[in-house]
Amino acid sequence: MKALVVYATITGNNEDVADIITDALEDLNVDVEETEITMADPADFNDVDICVICPYTYDEGALPEEGLDFYDDLQEEQLNGKVYGVAGSGDTFYGDDFCVAVDKFGEALDKTGASKGAENVHINLAPDEDDIKKLDAFAKQLVEKAAKTND
Repeated sequence: MKALVVYATITGNNEDVADIITDALEDLNVDVEETEITMADPADFNDVDICVICPYTYDEGALPEEGLDFYDDLQEEQLNGKVYGVAGSGDTFYGDDFCVAVDKFGEALDKTGASKGAENVHINLAPDEDDIKKLDAFAKQLVEKAAKTND
């Protein structure tokens, strides 16, 4: 089983989120590639079973600027048979705009025909011990869903 974990980060928090997910997937015997969003193309998801995006939400609900082209191009992909998950950080200071990018990328992935493998994970700032447990469970759910999809 193969996975691609794509992240966008300013502060390093989402790289931490991506690292935690990558480690959890590797512990579940998944072959994982992790890359920064400017180095990835949504078409890369065609080569894997599990598609993961870790975006940050900027300011009042803005998507990561460096990920806008990726976001637009993603919605043109056909990823039927793939499993996806989205996890990322935001700041609860922004209230209703907390982690909006996570949900927007989830909606974009849903449009590709891919199957949602786990609920979106919203993290306030840097991942803490509870968040690590959530991300480990998130990775496990993605693998279980992908295993069923590939049977």
